[in-house]
Amino acid sequence: MSEMDNKCSSSDKAADVIEEYLDANHDVNRESDTDNADSVINTGNPPTDDSLHDLRSTQVLAEVDWQRSEDGNYSPSSYINRDLSLLQFHLRVLAQAADPRHPLLERLFFLMIFSSNIDEFFEIRMAGIMQKLSLGDVSTSVHGMRPSEILNEISAVTHDAIAEQYRILNEDILPALALEDIRYLKRDELNTEQSAWMKRYFTEQVSPVLTPISIDPAHPFPRLVNKSLNFIATLEGKDAFGRDINLAIVPAPRSLPRVIRLPDELTGGKEHHVMLSAVIHEHIGELFPGMNVTGCHQFRLTRNADLDLADDVDDIAKALEGELENRRFGDKVRLEVTTKCPTPISDYLLNEFELHDNQLYRVNGPVNLTRLLFDFNIPALRYQPFTHVVPKPFRREVDKLDKATSMFAAMRKGDVLVHHPFHAFSPIINLLWQAAIDPKVLAIKQTLYRSGTNSEIVKALAAAARNGKEVTAVIELRARFDEASNIAVANYLQEAGAVVVYGIVGYKTHAKLILIVRREDDKIRRYVHLGTGNYHAANAKAYTDYGLFSADPDISEDVHKIFQELTGMGKPANLKKLLHAPFTLHDKLMSFIDDEIAHAKAGKRAHIIVKVNALTERRLIDKLYDASQAGVKIELILRSICCLRPQVKGLSENITVRSVVGRFLEHTRIYYFYNDGDERLYCGSADWMDRNLFHRVEVAFPIEDEKLFKQIYQDGLLNYLQDNTQAWTLSGDGRWQQNQPAIGETPHIAQEYLLKVINRVGEPV
Repeated sequence: MSEMDNKCSSSDKAADVIEEYLDANHDVNRESDTDNADSVINTGNPPTDDSLHDLRSTQVLAEVDWQRSEDGNYSPSSYINRDLSLLQFHLRVLAQAADPRHPLLERLFFLMIFSSNIDEFFEIRMAGIMQKLSLGDVSTSVHGMRPSEILNEISAVTHDAIAEQYRILNEDILPALALEDIRYLKRDELNTEQSAWMKRYFTEQVSPVLTPISIDPAHPFPRLVNKSLNFIATLEGKDAFGRDINLAIVPAPRSLPRVIRLPDELTGGKEHHVMLSAVIHEHIGELFPGMNVTGCHQFRLTRNADLDLADDVDDIAKALEGELENRRFGDKVRLEVTTKCPTPISDYLLNEFELHDNQLYRVNGPVNLTRLLFDFNIPALRYQPFTHVVPKPFRREVDKLDKATSMFAAMRKGDVLVHHPFHAFSPIINLLWQAAIDPKVLAIKQTLYRSGTNSEIVKALAAAARNGKEVTAVIELRARFDEASNIAVANYLQEAGAVVVYGIVGYKTHAKLILIVRREDDKIRRYVHLGTGNYHAANAKAYTDYGLFSADPDISEDVHKIFQELTGMGKPANLKKLLHAPFTLHDKLMSFIDDEIAHAKAGKRAHIIVKVNALTERRLIDKLYDASQAGVKIELILRSICCLRPQVKGLSENITVRSVVGRFLEHTRIYYFYNDGDERLYCGSADWMDRNLFHRVEVAFPIEDEKLFKQIYQDGLLNYLQDNTQAWTLSGDGRWQQNQPAIGETPHIAQEYLLKVINRVGEPV
């Protein structure tokens, strides 16, 4: 998490930090019993198969009325609805805010993340379901639920969840913050001097940028921007023109900070703040001189924010720029008001926005928690900091290796693995900068999905282009909510002389690849980096991801061919080691599962472990069901969405599903198959979803080095299967339950274990 410099305006920056935490899940929380749970981690030997707690011994198999038809398809009851599953992930995030094991300010941050998650859920998923309903209330998904049924269930869950969110804020977090002298003061809590200061602040900083809009025949209800803070005021009296107007709307510009820190001289240097909504509410009468303001109520409107981009556009960049403006004014999907807003006012707004009662959300506090101030410099209330480790092969030894070629020399010796955020992101940046200035480097090619306009990676690529290198950037402009940033990156690189392409129309380029071509002893040698996460330095501090640096000739040749696919034309490349979507990845995964089924039927050990963000693709789910019924042991570690029902009698008895939610956002994608002892282990960019496997360019790469294989298997898989504290287990009925250590069992938290063994957190200094 990045530090924020300006406390007065850092509420605005907080939204950016939250977005950096979320990537991912950009298409994309819980009920918890945390009675006096100990946060001690297992500091012993690395986890092994034998040390894992067998979840099946404590789970009761669910009785689900599933069936399989003659054509081989499983019945709709065999699947969990995708949107309801995603909503359950958001509830698991919300549960972190209620968990006293997390430091206080981190709990506040989880509350803000939940708010941002729910915003996006309404903007994308809820909006999409509403569009389906407008076309007819007919089920088009494998789970069999109609859009109206999904909307009703989502409405019930989200209303309860948002009520719980504000209960946590008001009853748990704010009182605890107040004990630490961190306060968000209400208007009636200000003393005389503070009230006078707030009045001056309104007059000098707020009022000049406000535009009150009366509601009358000449001033129709204004078109409000998505998720903007607004106020509706009720008025009495006549204005300067003699008009008898009783309603006005006051939008709060995004340029105004939502949280204002009171000056030190008025608080004794304490972290005391007032909300912008309180400032406007207190002084809104000054916007309507000569009239009487009888009421003032804040509200926020959420709109459909998905982009509708046709596949036959002539210029993706220009088409996106046009669509980005439309995102601000999409169809309405939700109205938020405070609990004190009178029913006639909320009914008026619902009618104006053409929304139903179940789309109204009353909140006991600010209507937008994502812009609360949270990043106070109070280490005792934050996670313990740690130093990001550089892998030993990349620890520069200036006396042994020339500075400009040290990383290439290390990669020639063997593959190097980084595990973010425990390992530093700097090796990726250093590799590109070394390539940019190395006279032997001829070309650099890279995919960019989310990088940021102020990225060192982008600067290094631009420098390489200016230095005469052949630089090619495959920029995915359609990375949701990063479209504008990616357009700016593309323009910057083009101005530097780089070749910029936007991938393939109809297929997002989601693969994480770097290719460096270098001339060595009159021969061409290639160096590559392949990752599971984005080339974004801030994300690398908050997401768990793997990255592989390699000079393997076959892998390098495969990466070269994929770039040829992305920039040129021709038939799918014939790759030696990499699996890539939309061509070979899905088929290979299906065949790998078939191999495990064959081993199980032959009486041999058969085992599959998969760690991805989401599992929705029906054919893979069906194949896993088949494997379970054949006796294959299947362990799934899924961060968010799971449409598969585990632990169902006769259907999925040998499948367990768990989700780990904690300090870092789980983002690694790992596929493991025992394969009768000839084990297969791949890392990749693809989740097991239709969009990733059939509508995106994705890459999965094998881990062939024995040491790195063992490292990923133990740290990235077994370690998470052993987590008995931050892990949640999915039952066949679709419910998630947080794990608790059994009596006498040592608590184990996977992320803390990695901080211990990689970063030495918790060891005596």
